[in-house]
Amino acid sequence: MQQRGLTLDAAQVLLVNGAQHGITVALAACCQPGDAIAVDALTYPGLRAAAQAQRIDLLTVPLDAAGGPDLAALERLCARARVRAYYCMPTIHNPLGWVMPLAQRQALVQIARRCGLTLIEDAAYAFLADPAPPPLYALAPDCTIYVSSLSKSVAAGMRIGFVVAPAGMSDALARQIRVSIWNPSSVAMALACQWMESGEILALEQAKRHDARQRQTLARAVLEGCAIRAHPAAYFIWLELADSLRAEETAARLARQGVTVTTAAAFAVGPQRPQALRLALGSVPLASLRAALEQVRREVLW
Repeated sequence: MQQRGLTLDAAQVLLVNGAQHGITVALAACCQPGDAIAVDALTYPGLRAAAQAQRIDLLTVPLDAAGGPDLAALERLCARARVRAYYCMPTIHNPLGWVMPLAQRQALVQIARRCGLTLIEDAAYAFLADPAPPPLYALAPDCTIYVSSLSKSVAAGMRIGFVVAPAGMSDALARQIRVSIWNPSSVAMALACQWMESGEILALEQAKRHDARQRQTLARAVLEGCAIRAHPAAYFIWLELADSLRAEETAARLARQGVTVTTAAAFAVGPQRPQALRLALGSVPLASLRAALEQVRREVLW
């Protein structure tokens, strides 16, 4: 947590089976079935699944002109509806890749306090942004639940995550962890602790940041002329299609060529689904990435 810019007491940190589990218990701790939370109009599909399973309604926050969340719209939403929480990814948003500037984070914290919102901060990809503004939790420990894990920074199979609780919520979060898994695997926790103490995890994170930047540089070169959004150290790119193309049809054509992409439908909350694709850059060997990206380019710029 210190490496993430947080100074904490150990009692505030709860261990979970990855960030997806952390998001699920965070929702359960601050919401009841029928409650509503605010989310970005494009958001992480795992959040949508967790909310649906718990019968929590999702209310959308549109994008502003800079591509981040429209905070004025969020405040208007809170004025007309009872919103329990706002789920956000301020540091490397998935799928758009933006990093929320410090001034916008401070404005969001003020809105959360005025409107009585709990901020659920998903920091699964935050390790890739170096340097980055301080986490929301560092600005507002009184109303932020911070969620992250080792699944992105170390390995997908390392199902160790951590939830940092605001004052007064530790017991509620701990109850949700107990009723869902009792506790994470002690074997995985022992391995994670060993790797932390040896410096292995810091070395892995540094290597992944370097690898992600290499892949982004390659992708931007191959996709020159395409409408893309991405952080320069993210493992994914958001590719907006021309008006003449449809995401599902384009994805199907690429699949027949052996290239799998994800359409905007997986990330969109509500009926409006932009014609766009998310390209996962880390799922193939670097040596194979150029050929796959060239196939994408041929499909979207023909």
